[in-house]
Amino acid sequence: MASYKLAELTEEFLVYIQSVRTLSRNSVIAYRNDLKHLVDVLGADVLIENISTEDLRFCVAKLSGANKANTSINRFIAATRTFFAYCRKIGYLEKNPALELKTVRVPKHIPRFLTSKEIDVLCALPESHELLWETRDKALFEMLYSSGCRVSEIVSLKIKDFVSGYSSAIVTGKGKKDRCVYFEKEAQEALVVYLEDRKKRFAKSGIADSSPYVFVNQKGGTLSTGGVRYILSKYTGFQGINRHVSPHALRHTFATAMLSNGADVRVVQEMLGHSSISTTQRYTHITTEKLIDIYNKAHPHSK
Repeated sequence: MASYKLAELTEEFLVYIQSVRTLSRNSVIAYRNDLKHLVDVLGADVLIENISTEDLRFCVAKLSGANKANTSINRFIAATRTFFAYCRKIGYLEKNPALELKTVRVPKHIPRFLTSKEIDVLCALPESHELLWETRDKALFEMLYSSGCRVSEIVSLKIKDFVSGYSSAIVTGKGKKDRCVYFEKEAQEALVVYLEDRKKRFAKSGIADSSPYVFVNQKGGTLSTGGVRYILSKYTGFQGINRHVSPHALRHTFATAMLSNGADVRVVQEMLGHSSISTTQRYTHITTEKLIDIYNKAHPHSK
């Protein structure tokens, strides 16, 4: 069996997951960062067949010693397992040394979400706080909350993706999987107002309003995921509700609201685009806690 250097094979693997498995840009970047740690610790010229399980455990220990979060350590382990499984499948290895790596325990955290009052206040903020682009920002918040879209999905949404007017749209989620998401009346109305305002804004400025994407920046270019985070930070900073809220928190809020109001967990799983129902079931813990809190407040003997 021919000998292969670690650095050469990690680059080959990155090309594979990008071109053949067509993983998202963010996923490829995550793999690149994790495999860079592997190369930095073990050396670029180390031969792949000479790497042992103990070597890989040493890489994990280095992350732990650098006080990396357990989630980051587990991501490295998962990336390493996938990389060595690829090398074994192609025939670069006879045995996969990463199979015996054990993940570390991660404390379960309840996803952060907003109450119904807080989300109502947030969606109304663009109209009362002239911070950036009022009509766009209101439509953005309403649509994120109404659909449960990931931020990457909302910035990739195109006008042509809508079906049945603006009541629903097809988005492409993780793993290049398409699904239908829905927008309630307030989100639809906010979108119509924004799109009309968008036409007028660029007609006055002389900039061609030719972007196929729904949400654009002040110059008419495609709004980025970083742009959405910046917009949200402006409204949730000291000038707004003074509580940090990430775009993903609106997705958590959507899921929590749906389950709290009786939606079936399988339906919510489909709406969120979760491949595993266990991911969706995290939100049932939130609704259970809510029920216990209501019970304790309402039952006469609970006091």
